[in-house]
Amino acid sequence: MFLNRNSQFIRVAAACPVTSVSDTAFNLANIKQCIDEAEEAGSKLVVFPELCITSYTCADLFGQQLLLTSAIEAVEELCASTISKDILVAVGAPFMWRNALYNCAFIIFRGKVLGIVPKSYIPNYTEFYEKRWFSEGLGLYGLEVKLPFQENVPFGTDLIFTAGNIKFAFEICEDVWVPVPPSCYLSLQGAHIIGNLSASNEVVSKADYRRSLIENQSARCMASYIYSSAGVFESSTDLVFSGHMMISENGAMLKENERFNRENEVITSIIDVDRLISERLKNISFKDNIQMCPFQSREIAFEFGSLGFGDFDRFVDKHPFVPSNPALRDKRCKEIFSIQVAALAKRLTHVRLKRAVIGISGGLDSTLALLVITKTFDKLGIPRENIITITMPGFGTTDRTYNNAVELCRHLRTDFREISIVPACLQHFKDIGHPADVHDVTYENVQARERTHILMDTANKESALLVGTGDLSEIALGWSTYNGDHMSMYGVNCSVPKTLVRYLVGYVAQKEVEKDISDILLDILDTPVSPELLPKDESGEITQKTEDLVGPYELHDFFLYHFIKQGAAKGKILFLAKQAFGDDYDEDTIRKWLDKFIMRFFTQQFKRSAIPDGPKVGTISLSPRGDWRMPSDASFSLFLGD
Repeated sequence: MFLNRNSQFIRVAAACPVTSVSDTAFNLANIKQCIDEAEEAGSKLVVFPELCITSYTCADLFGQQLLLTSAIEAVEELCASTISKDILVAVGAPFMWRNALYNCAFIIFRGKVLGIVPKSYIPNYTEFYEKRWFSEGLGLYGLEVKLPFQENVPFGTDLIFTAGNIKFAFEICEDVWVPVPPSCYLSLQGAHIIGNLSASNEVVSKADYRRSLIENQSARCMASYIYSSAGVFESSTDLVFSGHMMISENGAMLKENERFNRENEVITSIIDVDRLISERLKNISFKDNIQMCPFQSREIAFEFGSLGFGDFDRFVDKHPFVPSNPALRDKRCKEIFSIQVAALAKRLTHVRLKRAVIGISGGLDSTLALLVITKTFDKLGIPRENIITITMPGFGTTDRTYNNAVELCRHLRTDFREISIVPACLQHFKDIGHPADVHDVTYENVQARERTHILMDTANKESALLVGTGDLSEIALGWSTYNGDHMSMYGVNCSVPKTLVRYLVGYVAQKEVEKDISDILLDILDTPVSPELLPKDESGEITQKTEDLVGPYELHDFFLYHFIKQGAAKGKILFLAKQAFGDDYDEDTIRKWLDKFIMRFFTQQFKRSAIPDGPKVGTISLSPRGDWRMPSDASFSLFLGD
């Protein structure tokens, strides 16, 4: 288990018990069994279906005092059974107050009803006929009611239940189907986890819409949304219910059951509350929208005995930038490629240039940038001969990368040029008094700056735009030479992480080009990532492999995603990385490269503060003009020591 001062995980559950219409004793017995199962799994919240104490389909039996009294007695018995349980229970039952009947969620913890939340909106159309029995709870704020076994129980639609820094709120079925659900207001006032006690019948395609609704509501509220609907043992006189249950977080479906189950069923998932807090902190519009709330929520405080969540079974994606589903991945790659092309087309037309310059190394990044340029020129109706591709072999250039660069440019029909940087670099070593056999950072950076010098001046000479090749991962790590490959006139790859660059090149190889070009691209994909700034070995192979020096890019992209997107601290990133990469790297290796990432991210900000324009294509960008504004001299001590 992982607990950290900056991070909070909590397991939640949705439950659908076997029920018998109007048999409260039978229903209560199964509800208790579901609570036990949820608690045993480590859940701290369990959400039951709407009116599950009585069953939803009691119809005119809701007018019988015996049923209503039996329901409250069942709630009392349920309270007594939870005295020693460290789990928040949201269970549905009818409640009569001031001669009106309300469809309610009873929120129970350790033998006590913490509050009663009435259904705000009562449907009375098509198959729904609830207003025959129930009154709307909309506008019931600031109230307290008396139960036969407990006094001064908070009652209303303004309740938020708070345990430390985790806040829970509840609504009932129809409430989430209206244009502005109560959960919107409750989320704006701090609720991180929304429970919906529902009884939603099945008709063709309704489940698909319901699923989309829950995902979108969790995204809109930047919350976790737990949905539990009445099951197949409701009356089938006119309708059928399926026991649909879902647990969603910020737009993502974490867990969903198979409907139409005929046994007690509990699903659970771990919620990342810290992630929700981070998302809201960054979204200023979310905070500003609070002025639209028609009420001030009441917070009901309680305290869990512990926040243990059992086994950590939440899926942690190794490659958060890359969809695991192949069809979705291709769709994403096509969209990103289109964004890059549209961005470059706009820049070229704005500066009124019909020529571009790019340095081609035979590596992934320059290959992707060249593919973007050729697609852009095709769209703009500009001949590919106006693309000036320059390969600049140096001390570490290998035959494999050189040949791939040459062949790719030839097949793409660009204006290909070759300019060796060796004579100029040797002269520069002599000019600055640096021995050519000392292979230090000066040795490497002289080469990088000489290449940029050639590209910039060629662009000036040819009235062309120099297109940069650096990707998001390199920008995050500062893996570029300042005023060398760090600089260009427009950077098309600037928000594409290295793990995604591979799939983009692969997508183009499969979907966008003919076979001879595809074969070259596939060989480039198989080539080790390297700047090729150190001399090759005796057999002519690459000696300088980037990932041996700076660390695996799949780890760095993982660190980057959680550090920027989730605002996660080192301890949490390490924990998540161990879950994701436990079969690939040991903890010491992960920790080593995480420390390297943090140190480089902070110390290399000065390079990001001066990067060229380029398009944002995903949710993370490090542009100093947009998403990420950071002092170049910020200390990493606090972040490294967590």
